[in-house]
Amino acid sequence: MNPSDTSGGHRKSRLSLWSAAFVIARRDFQAILFSRAFLFFLLGPVFLLAVGALSSGVGSQIRDEAIEAEVGIAMSAPDTAAMLAAHKALAEQLGRAMPPMVAVEIPRHDGTLQQAAETILEERRGNYAAIVTGSPSAPVMTGTLDQLRRLGGSVAVVAAAAIGEAPTRFPEIATREVATSGASAKSSRVVTAQISQMLLFLLTMLLAGMVLSNLVEEKGNKIIEVLAAAIPMDAVFLGKLFAMLGVSMVGILVWGSVAGLLVLASGADLGALPPPAVGWPLFLLLGVVYFSMGYLLLGSIFLAIGSMAATVREVQTLSMPVTMLQLLVFFFASYAMARPGSPMEVAAAIFPLSSPFAMMARAAQMEDLWPHALALLWQVFAVAVFIKAGATLFRKRVMKSGPQGAAGKRRFWQRKPAAG
Repeated sequence: MNPSDTSGGHRKSRLSLWSAAFVIARRDFQAILFSRAFLFFLLGPVFLLAVGALSSGVGSQIRDEAIEAEVGIAMSAPDTAAMLAAHKALAEQLGRAMPPMVAVEIPRHDGTLQQAAETILEERRGNYAAIVTGSPSAPVMTGTLDQLRRLGGSVAVVAAAAIGEAPTRFPEIATREVATSGASAKSSRVVTAQISQMLLFLLTMLLAGMVLSNLVEEKGNKIIEVLAAAIPMDAVFLGKLFAMLGVSMVGILVWGSVAGLLVLASGADLGALPPPAVGWPLFLLLGVVYFSMGYLLLGSIFLAIGSMAATVREVQTLSMPVTMLQLLVFFFASYAMARPGSPMEVAAAIFPLSSPFAMMARAAQMEDLWPHALALLWQVFAVAVFIKAGATLFRKRVMKSGPQGAAGKRRFWQRKPAAG
């Protein structure tokens, strides 16, 4: 049969799905990249800097909830029991104002308890912000400088309650400073997870919204009907998504280059950035991959929604619920980030739209790599399902494919001619 023959009212494609998608992607990519509107689009992040600054207050609260650092008590058995009992009584009255306190099991060692406490903190065993040794009347607190300053008052109150002193009298606390601890490392990773989630959200919110109006112009000048007659709608959707993803990558490359030049010009110390759990090279690679998957997931939904709109005004009307959807997904992933390993965090990793954000935070906090392989396979499957569903919806609701559908469309829009 000749390739130009038709079947079911549709012309068979001479190109495979991926070849047709590549043709569409190259056409849209070149048309957008060399347009004047793209130059104005590159100025978009300037306005998003204000959003990032306003979100810092909410971020600090999430970070405080996620850390939950503990104060370890490594005294004699009676003194440890007295400290923990005093802490329990005070925590019932003060709630979250009192940091968690737990007994520390000191392994066999050759030195003093203070030396063992320093070893535990420097090797990042457990989630200890500081370890208190000595006795309630003469406590010795070992920890990093910031933790010593933050927790010194709470430890003094608990020690005073343990020895039965009046609230106006507190024992003097000797301090031993260490360079790092398990709690400080966890705090740094939470900061990295939070920043990466925010950056991923801002880029996705800025870039994925372009897909909403992608098909409106082509629907108006009937180009989409020509494309649908020549190649499958799945290829059209796939090609347009990857074209917009390519344009987005060009924008990110430009913004990243400008940001790098500004950092170098200012002489900022990049070594002070908190390192992620998986290391910087793999973390940056996962960032690119999860941005791509998040863009394709949201973009496939937005492309289907935008393809149903007939005018730019309808696209503008749809932009508000779309933005709210993005915000809800981001807040869900941020809420789950504060509870790693919980059912909420697992649900955020499974739900397709929040999965890239949740897994990006997981890469900053945990060293395991196999969950990322599973998540990426799941996200690829979800993208394929969304593209297929969007193309099918567009074909049935907008193109009215098939002879009966076309006739039905004419009867809907046109008045039935009078009988002769």
